[in-house]
Amino acid sequence: MSTAISDDKKYTTSLITYHRFKTREVKVGNIGIGGDNPIRIQSMTTTDTMDTQKTIDQSIRMIEAGCEIVRITAPTKNDAINLGPIKDGIRAAGYATPLVADIHFTPNAAEIAAGIVEKVRVNPGNYADKKKFENIEYTDETYNSELERIRKRFTPLVLLCKQNGAAMRIGTNHGSLSDRIMSRYGDTPQGMVESAMEFLRICRDHDYHDIVLSMKASNCKIMVEAYRLLMVYMMREDMNYPLHLGVTEAGEGEDGRVKSAVGIGTLLEDGIGDTVRVSLTEEPEAEIPVAEMLVKRYAERGDHDPIPEIIHNPINPFEFNRRETDVILNIGKGEVPRIIGDLSERETIKPASLFAFGYNYSIPLDKWNITDQATDFIFVGNNEVDFQIPGTLGIIANADYWKKDPAKPRYYPLITKAEFEKEGELSQKLNFIQAEDTEIYNDGFIDKLKQTQHSVLVLSTQNTHAVAALRRVFMELMNAECRIPVMIYRKYNKLNKEELQLYSATDFGALLIDGLSDGIWLKSNVMELKAQNALTFGILQATRTRISKTEYISCPSCGRTLFDLQETTAKIRSRTDHLKGLKIGIMGCIVNGPGEMADADYGYVGTGVGKITLYKEKDVVKRNVSSEHAVDELIELIKLHGDWIEPLNPDGN
Repeated sequence: MSTAISDDKKYTTSLITYHRFKTREVKVGNIGIGGDNPIRIQSMTTTDTMDTQKTIDQSIRMIEAGCEIVRITAPTKNDAINLGPIKDGIRAAGYATPLVADIHFTPNAAEIAAGIVEKVRVNPGNYADKKKFENIEYTDETYNSELERIRKRFTPLVLLCKQNGAAMRIGTNHGSLSDRIMSRYGDTPQGMVESAMEFLRICRDHDYHDIVLSMKASNCKIMVEAYRLLMVYMMREDMNYPLHLGVTEAGEGEDGRVKSAVGIGTLLEDGIGDTVRVSLTEEPEAEIPVAEMLVKRYAERGDHDPIPEIIHNPINPFEFNRRETDVILNIGKGEVPRIIGDLSERETIKPASLFAFGYNYSIPLDKWNITDQATDFIFVGNNEVDFQIPGTLGIIANADYWKKDPAKPRYYPLITKAEFEKEGELSQKLNFIQAEDTEIYNDGFIDKLKQTQHSVLVLSTQNTHAVAALRRVFMELMNAECRIPVMIYRKYNKLNKEELQLYSATDFGALLIDGLSDGIWLKSNVMELKAQNALTFGILQATRTRISKTEYISCPSCGRTLFDLQETTAKIRSRTDHLKGLKIGIMGCIVNGPGEMADADYGYVGTGVGKITLYKEKDVVKRNVSSEHAVDELIELIKLHGDWIEPLNPDGN
């Protein structure tokens, strides 16, 4: 079954049938990327490249954890030369895993590395340009002369890679676009794609095609849009180069995993991607199982229930636009996505039951403390709630149970499709109408939904290709001009906690990235309710559709890092994690500095051994601050700009 989508919105093989986009095979040593090969897993060392033995040892640990391609930074000519002894040591230990040299700023190092390792990664934003954050006026003539300068600088590496049989990754990063690209295309997905295409065309002019492309960003929306746009460019020019997927500076712990799943998973759902690197501020070995979990979900995805053909796709896949809906109470147009928690399987519900959902009741004070991660609604099924609930909370009950006391304040019915078609809307304030994707397309159901005035649709699916099935329903609603708000319901069992994090973040995140959900209802039996509630808020945070906590844009560390990233990130987090909505970039070196943390409010960047430079947005505020005092100085900087608030004590005061 094919999709009848106009070419201007076609960015993959199919939006309704799972297929991996068929790319050409690129050999990296003994590993094939793209073609009929499985999606490859890779990571990057965090050691000093000049420390030969430590780099060998860490590479082996990564390989034994399942890493199929090992990337090592080579910031200088000496580092590039030392890739030789490192490679020899890994081979002597019996491992044939290919190595990649990661290059920024230093073409000479890239040219040396091309004769040693199996692949070279270059960033077109800084390979031949220096970033000064200048806005430059270009005519077509002066712009073309700049391209000619880049061609002369880049061509020697292309010819060396071709001669030596080395592959290349042209890796664009959102935060390190050159001033030239920024001046012409702006800080946009198009600028990212154009940056890569300039380098790619040089490679093609020399008949060199052992190329992998990437479009990384720390903002998942930007990342997804850039990869999709790159697919359009490739299709137009009859290209099929493999794609390397990754979210830069995803962070650590659950936040890093959720953010990675939102960005990477959204693309994998549409069959885009041939190799994956999950960038966590943790040891590189910890990245491997996360990437493996993300990828394994698609091994048998092709065997899924059919999804109706698309006649017209109303969704713009290259620009975030939230679906237009009516607003029903506090759900829909202009409102942040809402969250439904689930207590329907509890035998009794007491005030303490709400603690897991961000509501803390103080008996001595007889009042509720409402946290920044307080759930909006709780589904209780047929359970009784016989206490006064917090003022920001709504209770949802099964329709028949709701009818026993329909006048109860902030108490709303969950209505099945059959009940709705028989009785219509029950509440004059808010109804939740539950239906599966396959029920939407028949019996004039959408026309009936269009007539509602006080209802929200709770949409679910049994299709294993869930994102595509649910997205297809949104297309149907949009084409029918049905403005009912929609909340997505997903139930997960038979998973472990790590799989639940990744798969729920992918399923909800992919729809939120396209502006297609007004809320989420996650149910599972594998995670405690408090952790599950934090996960749902984390998914909304990663998609930047609802901010409930501080965001840390933290790089995963590498041989360029000038301080202990994990320790420093934990220290900064412990001092600032109450600053809801603030974005703090924590970068190990200038390569991952002001550019890579693109939209951070404040930056903490290593610029020398024991030396930190502090930023307000992209502007340097203090240089060469001793790392011993740098966190304190960061706090003072936040206070100086009026973004600091004192943390609450445990009682909420």
